[in-house]
Amino acid sequence: MKSTIKKTVIAMCCTAALLLTACNSDDDKNIFQEKVFVAEKAYQKDSLEQASKIQIMTYLMPNVLGQKTKATAMVMFPKTAQPAAGWPVVVWAHGTTGVGDECAPSNNLLNSNFEILANSLLKEGYVIVAPDYEGLGVKGIHPYLHLSSAAQSAIHAIKSVHQAYPSRLNKSWMSVGQSQGGHASLGIAQYANNDPYYKGAVATAPASSLGYIITQVAPKAISAIEIQNRDLAIAIYSELLAYAAYTGVGIKAYEPRFSLATIFQSRSQVVAEKAEGSTGENGLCLMPLIDEFRKDIKTYLESNSTQKLMDYPGLKVGFENDPVVSSFLSNNQPGIQKLMKPVYVVQGENDTAVPYQVTQQLVNQLNGLGTQPPIVLDMVAGASHTQAIVEKNDEVVDFIKSYLPVR
Repeated sequence: MKSTIKKTVIAMCCTAALLLTACNSDDDKNIFQEKVFVAEKAYQKDSLEQASKIQIMTYLMPNVLGQKTKATAMVMFPKTAQPAAGWPVVVWAHGTTGVGDECAPSNNLLNSNFEILANSLLKEGYVIVAPDYEGLGVKGIHPYLHLSSAAQSAIHAIKSVHQAYPSRLNKSWMSVGQSQGGHASLGIAQYANNDPYYKGAVATAPASSLGYIITQVAPKAISAIEIQNRDLAIAIYSELLAYAAYTGVGIKAYEPRFSLATIFQSRSQVVAEKAEGSTGENGLCLMPLIDEFRKDIKTYLESNSTQKLMDYPGLKVGFENDPVVSSFLSNNQPGIQKLMKPVYVVQGENDTAVPYQVTQQLVNQLNGLGTQPPIVLDMVAGASHTQAIVEKNDEVVDFIKSYLPVR
């Protein structure tokens, strides 16, 4: 009985919300040996030129409350011959899609930018495992930008795919992600730091320092852009407000009494609540939500012709000081732990969602902690938030090949 209680406590502690250091007790070995694969079915929404088949795998993972929950991931197999040691695996961590179940990548067509990288990796002979993340496409609220949840989504997807295909896969693996997925890939590197089979991470335009961006960097930048191009400034601000809305909804995954009124003023709260929908699982996906914010901002400015864009009643002043919000922002920041795996970071200089200065600071911080080998930061001149990964596709593939060769 004491042993059972001990294992239960350790399991809950290791996966509780806002936990940022991996656990290494012997009891974890028993937890990780538990069966996590549940089932799989064919993915039929889309296809890839270089994929022999794409499956949707259902598996078990610990959620932000420390309870077992179902999650889903796409598994993409190459057309290349299976190596003697099995195909190596690359985890793809996707960017922001929303928090509603219909926003899960496995419920949609493949993203065109992802297709470029996916076909490149499949052509080289990698299996791709693409988690939807906790709460996307399955029961439960998606804890948006929750570092440990994203990492556990990937780690347990890896365990599951090996259980489903024990003789077909090489145990070695890496992670690559864009935006929210860049944040996730750094989280995976942190939580898989001691996994000898985990070989490294690629993070492109990794989300970080969200509170700093929204409260300090963005207002100045948007005001400057408004002088030259108001429509562009509105689009940028609408996107940032959408991210803030998803953050607020995501907090409800482990703080159900949290209110979006903590973050938003009354007018913009009406729009932000569309991210949540009626249940937290049926809210608007990213582009429709951005459009809703854009329309409301334009309506406000048309009715208040002397007002500037940042006068729109969006975020509450000082929202970041709320204890729950402050805890979320600090505890889910990547880059607070030394990494002992190769990491390649790609960042566009013209990124308006994740400013390059923020990513530069993140890399400097990780290297300052003694990360080995030192992180490589590839700054892409003139590239936007979504362009950088496309422009550096060959470099990303080469980096993965250098640390995860197909044999």
